[in-house]
Amino acid sequence: MAPQWIGDAVMTEPLLRRLYARGEQITVGALPWVAPVYRAMPQVHDVIEFPFAHGGLQLRARRLLAGRIAGQFDTAYVLPNSLKSALLPLLAGIPKRVGYLGEARIGLLTHRLKNPAKGQRPPMVAFYSALSGDTALDADQPELRLPPADVDQALAELGLQRGTYVVFAPGAEYGPAKRWPAAHFSALAQKLNLPVVLLGSGKEAALCEEIAAPVNALRAGQCLNFAGKTTLVQALCAISAARSLVSNDSGLMHVAAAFGVPQVAIFGSSSPLHTPPLNERATVLWLKTDAAYQPPLDCAPCFERECPLGHTRCLNDISAERVLAALPV
Repeated sequence: MAPQWIGDAVMTEPLLRRLYARGEQITVGALPWVAPVYRAMPQVHDVIEFPFAHGGLQLRARRLLAGRIAGQFDTAYVLPNSLKSALLPLLAGIPKRVGYLGEARIGLLTHRLKNPAKGQRPPMVAFYSALSGDTALDADQPELRLPPADVDQALAELGLQRGTYVVFAPGAEYGPAKRWPAAHFSALAQKLNLPVVLLGSGKEAALCEEIAAPVNALRAGQCLNFAGKTTLVQALCAISAARSLVSNDSGLMHVAAAFGVPQVAIFGSSSPLHTPPLNERATVLWLKTDAAYQPPLDCAPCFERECPLGHTRCLNDISAERVLAALPV
């Protein structure tokens, strides 16, 4: 049972690699918008796309799916902490059901791990990997792989060539307190000698156009706004073949890290101590740990969707010049 967010899905890969290494054949149940992430994990045998929507138990749909998969699995690893995510394995009669305690799931899970106390939770990759029952998890690092032919096909569909562009992922589903300002992204794009590919969901198309328009007014075609115009598979392929990537703390940040793409990850209201890009070629910019930045950001990380103090200094005060200096291009 997979998480519902792209970044969380990526961070489960080391767990699946551990299970595969000890001989388990892995089928992942995932919502359609994260299923392509699991198809980029060679250790995954199959992916079942769930017919569920956000919200509600949708008990009838879960019963129907449970009937179809009954008897096929010995163990279920329930990665989300919600009650409804634990219902399907129970309804399907899967004998061993592993997950963290939460939302009154004591009767739904057969093997339960205690949720660490708030403030003591390890980085998310280790949090997921602990469901394997293994120890020494600190070195776990997500890895994604795609067949080269699939990447070449996607690049041809998008009119791109390997290593000739920089990807910007300016969105962050959580809220504006995690988004580096559009004007800063525009300023950075104007300083680059390579084309910029803007990736995101349809909800982020306007944000990406706000970034692209002033740049393209100066240099036509410098920014290619693909937000909402690609499949997730195409976006994964485009990231895997990019020269480098600039992003906020987002799902696509974790995708780039898992492909080993050189990247700059900009953190604001969240913390790279909890969800870092696990990539030797990543540079994290977070003013909270910058001793030279004054006055210190005592408010960070606040984990709020919008800045509760109204200034969003944690992001506004990271300049395009600083990101450029950190970006391998």
